[in-house]
Amino acid sequence: MYLVYFVVTPNPMIEAHNLTKTFKDKKRGVITAVDNVSFTCRPGQIYGLLGANGAGKTTTLRLLATLLQPTTGTCVIAGHDTVRASEQVRAQVGFLAASTALYGRLTAREMITYFGELNGMGDDAIHARIKQLAGELDMHEFLDRRCDKFSTGMKQKTSIARTLVHDPAVMIFDEPTLGLDVMTARAIVKFVRRCRERGKTVIYSTHVMSEVEKLCDIIGIIHDGRLVTEGTLPQLRERYAEPDMEEIFVKAVGGEAAIAAALNR
Repeated sequence: MYLVYFVVTPNPMIEAHNLTKTFKDKKRGVITAVDNVSFTCRPGQIYGLLGANGAGKTTTLRLLATLLQPTTGTCVIAGHDTVRASEQVRAQVGFLAASTALYGRLTAREMITYFGELNGMGDDAIHARIKQLAGELDMHEFLDRRCDKFSTGMKQKTSIARTLVHDPAVMIFDEPTLGLDVMTARAIVKFVRRCRERGKTVIYSTHVMSEVEKLCDIIGIIHDGRLVTEGTLPQLRERYAEPDMEEIFVKAVGGEAAIAAALNR
């Protein structure tokens, strides 16, 4: 008698197909910020999206979060099209943008509560969620202080909490540790790892290659609007014959000259 085991792979929570976004500029004409980008991300998986400034990374994240509509191509999140069912998508997504924006006259608790109410949560659910997030992000010390008195790390933790207060299935982080001290950055990386362990679908964008190596299950590198390579860290190391993620990145985008040319456009 033989026993046969089947490994069930969860369906993708994010399915991007040929996403393209163009903008019109008076001086430069039509600019293609995102050029036929396709990828998937599943529950319990962290997808690292890497790219130099101006590569199209942040525009791609904004397309996923429904802040922009694609010129062509489609994206389906949690079974909903980001254009045709944007409200349903937003209910499933938490998007932490690279720029932190908090209302200084509110306390952290009030800020998180406000976003919980925006997401249709009741008082009891908001209270329970704030207690959970404050514990996980070590916010109790400043939870009832006004945001205008916060350090950069306090602001970022508050931004994460208000972004994820509704406990979304999909979490998008754009440079979440930018400008933070080592201990705060470590706490946020640990928090993101716990999100994966709870089965969340995570898109993680960063310039910190050590974070990529620690966190990301799949890594996609975007350059000049195109997804130039994708794979697990072992796959990329084998493909580019490099053990170091930074060297892999440079090789994937065509070397230092290619990065400089893209930045100077």
